[in-house]
Amino acid sequence: MQIVIDNLNNWLIKVPEEFSRMSELEVSERPLPHKWSKKEMLGHLCDSAINNLERFIKIQYEPQPFILTPI
Repeated sequence: MQIVIDNLNNWLIKVPEEFSRMSELEVSERPLPHKWSKKEMLGHLCDSAINNLERFIKIQYEPQPFILTPI
């Protein structure tokens, strides 16, 4: 588990450093019309993290958490 924590902490440092080195064009440009830009990917990850944080907090207070299982 410590390796996972260390890797996540590394990304928390590395990603902002990498983005600060890029121009607005580099982070906003889509590689192909149907592909996301780096800025869109980062925005999606941030949005997903915020939504998951809310879910993780709520599930702690559920007497019987509802968990979807694959069919």
